[in-house]
Amino acid sequence: MSDALARCVRGFEALLGEAIDEAEILDRGRGLLADLIGRDDWLPESHARPDPVRYRQYLLHRDAAARFSIVSFVWGPGQATPIHDHTVWGLVGVLRGAEVSERFAETESGLHWLASDRLEAGEVAAVSPRIGDIHRVANAHADRVSISIHVYGADIGAVERHVFDAAGNTKSFISGYADLEPA
Repeated sequence: MSDALARCVRGFEALLGEAIDEAEILDRGRGLLADLIGRDDWLPESHARPDPVRYRQYLLHRDAAARFSIVSFVWGPGQATPIHDHTVWGLVGVLRGAEVSERFAETESGLHWLASDRLEAGEVAAVSPRIGDIHRVANAHADRVSISIHVYGADIGAVERHVFDAAGNTKSFISGYADLEPA
């Protein structure tokens, strides 16, 4: 583990060791993640490899008590997620390139599109069920890889989450991690 990632891990361990609420975790955690993505010399090449077909989610750190995980998302040109939720708080920071996030809300008649946000390298955004965590994310670039670093309030690769179709119908999934897939 690089020194930069180790500092971020220690920062989140200390932050989550205090009796604080989610709003404070997101506020103070935003600075920890911004410090990590402020330099682009620490991510191992093994966790920065794109896949030609779909985006990749690589585990960088999983807290022993599963209080948080840190993950790199590697987006090939034009790759995107389906519309999905997280069920836990999360912070997303762009390390390389840029991402576009389309935010949605559940309504009685299905999903309602709220807004589209673009995150550039060095920027951090937050998600949670409390503030909104249903979105679709895409690499903003059609000609190059983008990489974002995510911190979630659980072992996100083991959390049961949901994908949504346009009508708001849901299907459960557990994402796992690209670097921990069975051979």
